[in-house]
Amino acid sequence: MTERQAAATGPFSRFEFLVAGRYLRARRKDAFISVIAALTLTGVAIGVATLIVVMSVMNGFRDELLSKILGLNGHFTAYPIERQFTDYDQTVVEFEKVDGVVHAIAYVEGQALASGQTESTGVSVRGVTLESIKKLDLLHEGATLGGWDAWDEGAGIAIGSRLAQKLGVTIGDPVTIVNPNGTFTPLGKTPQIRSFPVNVIFNLGMVEFDSFYLYMPLEPAQTYFKMYVDRLKPGVAPPDVMATDEEIEAAYERIPQATAVEVFVEDPDAVSAMREKIQTGISRPLILTDWQQRDETFFSALQVERVVMFVILSMIILVAAFNIISSLVMLVKDKGADIAVLRTMGATQGSIMRIFSMTGTAIGFIGTGVGLMLGLVIAANAESLRAFVSNVLGVTIFPPEVFFLSSLPSKINLGEVSAVVILALALSFLATVYPAWRAAQYDPVEALRYE
Repeated sequence: MTERQAAATGPFSRFEFLVAGRYLRARRKDAFISVIAALTLTGVAIGVATLIVVMSVMNGFRDELLSKILGLNGHFTAYPIERQFTDYDQTVVEFEKVDGVVHAIAYVEGQALASGQTESTGVSVRGVTLESIKKLDLLHEGATLGGWDAWDEGAGIAIGSRLAQKLGVTIGDPVTIVNPNGTFTPLGKTPQIRSFPVNVIFNLGMVEFDSFYLYMPLEPAQTYFKMYVDRLKPGVAPPDVMATDEEIEAAYERIPQATAVEVFVEDPDAVSAMREKIQTGISRPLILTDWQQRDETFFSALQVERVVMFVILSMIILVAAFNIISSLVMLVKDKGADIAVLRTMGATQGSIMRIFSMTGTAIGFIGTGVGLMLGLVIAANAESLRAFVSNVLGVTIFPPEVFFLSSLPSKINLGEVSAVVILALALSFLATVYPAWRAAQYDPVEALRYE
């Protein structure tokens, strides 16, 4: 055999590719086998596309929830200990001087009952300054009605769009806030009730924030929740027991305090390293709670769900790989005489194995390519497709009340897409090993005996 002939019939030669390609093409008597091969290819494509779409949507959910939750609540929450938090302004300045801290905001928080035109509901009330609101891009840019102008000087509030809808109010309408921790009287504790006009309605795209949070300027919030400390003015003698209320008020000065400080850092995943920096950079004692501790259960559940969904949906590709095995086994049985002829013409066992391995791998390769393109297209247009299907069927798919978000997010991770493609190709190749090995073991004499 010349070098040219050896090259023409060597491993992965043109001869092997021609035979493998011929076995992939449908002929009339092989129609049933071709249908199985087509269904197998479709199964691989559906498995790959489904896995890419689901993983992209789950990545989008995690990133969107993380950005929304940390967009308002901060990466660290610092609570005061040992003494009352009257030095919150100084503490905010110290936080923002720490390397790696983007900004910090002080706030007052309390639970209350909000009543509007139609009904009442529990809310979380937060008092913040306009300067702090400007640091919260999600909140500052989320105003859909009204504006933040003259926020500190006003006596109005800001509420989410869903809360406004539930209370039946809009810009300018009053909202009554009831705080059960009111003043003490001879008849007992009476709740504190005040009405505030709605100045801002915001839409943050997250149900929890849009239906539960209520914001008001810092000073009115401190007054309403009694977040202040009465201290005797310097150089003033304590009033006696017979002093009037005016004399007592004149002798003391009212010093406001805050509930806590939210701290935002550059890298949310580096909270462990930042904790030590922050604790050494702050002069007063504080208790630091990071977002991983605060939302550990929630995000751990999301991570477990991602892993479980990947494993479960990988079963689709595995089933398609078993279909490759069955279609190749049937093809080998159907081509027994052809295998015998090839062997008598000088084809080696390795050549027969490569021919059938290439045939099965081609099915997996084409199916993976089709599934890759289909998955990327669907993942990139997930929200548009969701809205289209919802309009056609008249049913809300992924309702925000259940999934917390007003739209279906999707984020394509190239690393995960590559892992899916490699997994599909690897399973497709492994599925061809046994049928190809069986084909190589055919005895030409036995195969041609009954032909």
